[in-house]
Amino acid sequence: MIEIVHSLPAAHEEVRNAADAAGRLIPPLWPLASSVAVNPFLGHAGEPLWAAGARLGRAGGAAVTMPRRWYRDRVASHAITDEDLLAALADAPADLRPADLDALKAALRAEARPVPVLPTVASLCAEASGIDWPGLIADRFTAWAAAHFDEGQALWAPPPGDSDFALWRNWATHDLTPEIAGLGGFARHVVQVPDGTLPALTRAVSTLGLSPGALESYFHQMLLTLGGWAQYARYRSWQAELAGRSDATLRDLLAVRVIWEEALFSRYADRIAERWAAVAAAHAAPARPTADLVVDAILQDAAERAAQRGLSAALAVPSPGAGAGRPRLQAAFCIDVRSEVFRRALESLSPNIRTLGFAGFFGLPTAHRRFASDVEERRLPVLLRPALHTCSGGPDLGDADESARIAARAKRAWGRFRQAAVSSFAFVEAAGPLYFGKLLSDALGLGGAAAPHDPAPRLQPALDLPSRVATAANVLRAMSLTSNLAPVVLLVGHGATVANNPHASALQCGACGGYSGEVNARLLAQLLNDAQVRAGLPDHGLDVASDTVFLAALHDTTTDRVTLYDSDQPRTLRSPELEQVRGWLAAAGEIARAERALRLPRASDGSAVARRSRDWAETRPEWGLAGCSAFIAAPRHRTAGRALHGRAFLHEYDWRQDDGFGVLELILTAPVVVASWISLQYYGSTVAPALFGSGNKLLHNVTGGIGVLEGNGGPLRAGLARQSVHDGEDFAHEPLRLSVCIEAPREAITDVLRRHAQVRALFDHRWLHLLALDQDGRLAWRYAGNLHWTSREGDGGVAASVPLRAAV
Repeated sequence: MIEIVHSLPAAHEEVRNAADAAGRLIPPLWPLASSVAVNPFLGHAGEPLWAAGARLGRAGGAAVTMPRRWYRDRVASHAITDEDLLAALADAPADLRPADLDALKAALRAEARPVPVLPTVASLCAEASGIDWPGLIADRFTAWAAAHFDEGQALWAPPPGDSDFALWRNWATHDLTPEIAGLGGFARHVVQVPDGTLPALTRAVSTLGLSPGALESYFHQMLLTLGGWAQYARYRSWQAELAGRSDATLRDLLAVRVIWEEALFSRYADRIAERWAAVAAAHAAPARPTADLVVDAILQDAAERAAQRGLSAALAVPSPGAGAGRPRLQAAFCIDVRSEVFRRALESLSPNIRTLGFAGFFGLPTAHRRFASDVEERRLPVLLRPALHTCSGGPDLGDADESARIAARAKRAWGRFRQAAVSSFAFVEAAGPLYFGKLLSDALGLGGAAAPHDPAPRLQPALDLPSRVATAANVLRAMSLTSNLAPVVLLVGHGATVANNPHASALQCGACGGYSGEVNARLLAQLLNDAQVRAGLPDHGLDVASDTVFLAALHDTTTDRVTLYDSDQPRTLRSPELEQVRGWLAAAGEIARAERALRLPRASDGSAVARRSRDWAETRPEWGLAGCSAFIAAPRHRTAGRALHGRAFLHEYDWRQDDGFGVLELILTAPVVVASWISLQYYGSTVAPALFGSGNKLLHNVTGGIGVLEGNGGPLRAGLARQSVHDGEDFAHEPLRLSVCIEAPREAITDVLRRHAQVRALFDHRWLHLLALDQDGRLAWRYAGNLHWTSREGDGGVAASVPLRAAV
């Protein structure tokens, strides 16, 4: 709900500030319909890994690195060398790191001691009473929140009220479960809570004896116990902030959780008061990193340096070289790591095929309505606000649009009737046999979903001509498509076809807000084929040949099939040209599927890869972005022909064409940040699955259309399922923080970091690594933090400082 801010008493202001600070440590959770990868360490960007480990360890028992044996295995196999360990050791703070390499190796041989978790009032009461109060709180909170926040799944919803907190109080006074479980008088306690979130929180923390210095730490722990519900509340505040508003949901949910603690403390104070006083004092003390946390962070850094050596060796392999002169086909793909395999396969078919990488929304921040739909889909990175509004179809489709709307409404009504309490069992008895054919077809994988094929999207309202020309010019320049364009330029969005997967949107395009990317590709193709726009491009210094046709396409990353939207174009390609493009895409798909089959469990060949998308029981239809470890912004010839095995985000960038380095700034502040969210979501779901993963897919139950429960109760789970990062025997994702590699003058990169403190924090605190390529394409320079660089030649020991203005 929208928050109205009034002047507050000092105590309430103190509580609100602490609650808001704790809330900023919680990552947002997008609903299932448009789920996108989120950095679970988002609120910890201002501190290094070991400091985040201390805070998350004592609040939630979460690890931030892998177990020691994972690093021991890599050292034993020489994947991590002594040089990697020495370089990582030298880069750690002198007052926290082991004395030397021998001391680091001795620590590696020992097992790390976990950070002691501070107990909650609920867990202390559980020990005292033998009743699982934390479990009961999670179940009762979910029972309320699943209905209250429902996004269309539930058949009944509570009436609207003044606030989430007020609605919970009304609900809780009629819930007898706590009293039956042994918390007598809970409903009366809730009735007697002061009206308003802040007064209620203030009274509760006073009852609990928490000092002002303890509040942020304690509130953070309380929000972590709510799991995905707190993250969904953070999403609501995120959306409100994008719109210039504020939202009080997170604070309301915190109040609900703390009132449970207050009620339990009142009931069991005589048994837990002494222990709780010690816990309250511990919350008031800073979370200090242990020696083990620092050692583990050094080992993690060494593993990432080892991966960077491998990447450097791959980039050093000579390029096969592209054909001279004008290419016959150019294809712009999303920077998504899954595109790397297909791009390499496509380029292998002819030296006259060139590919490039660009953010999958193609620079068009669009809020889109699909054909016959009133739902607005934000097909843009979640960091941005939509600047364009589009819909599929036009005035000439009026009757068809209305017919489709009626059909969609009838389908929704039929679906709700099937699920209604008064008809569900009778419906199965009476109508079940009518579904036999569909069930059989789907079970055998004979159906399969077709690629999205709505009518062509259009701007609504339309842009004037100068705006259209400027938009086209900006996008072409950002893509480094400024001259020598091929007769056919493909604009390839991507999506994924899967069955029986509640997290299907997570396999779609993250740059398109968790939707497939064909809308943005089709919209840009129309813009760039517009004769009036083409006539205006020379005024912006762009040379697009008159015979160049831009063609939108959609790459299905599960099947590696590509759909062309050739019917959108006012000028169709000649049949031989179009058939040749189709042939190249089909052949590239065969090659890509064969390569991906080597990674996927039970995929004997490329045809098995394609079938997985239609298999109801397949928990791993594809690997998504598992394995991502690098982001490279450089001309394609630096990476062409190198087997990067679907581990790198590849963004086309030629700094020599970037006057003023505006494109460089855009890359560092948008695609790099989105890639970091993806990388760190996979990292967090691997190293801390209990807190940042969603558990076992086989046990998932969709709740409220928002997220999943693991089983039939407990908190909402966020993050990736175990099957998304593990193949059943070993990890399919190697948890490495992203190495961002950019070919550009270091002083230009530094200038961007100087202007963007939040982006700089990601690199200063090593949530991302930053490397610069030299004029020969070598990974020559490492960002050392605090706007300084070092030469990678010093990575074997203490890195020598290098003057900032040395040439790229």
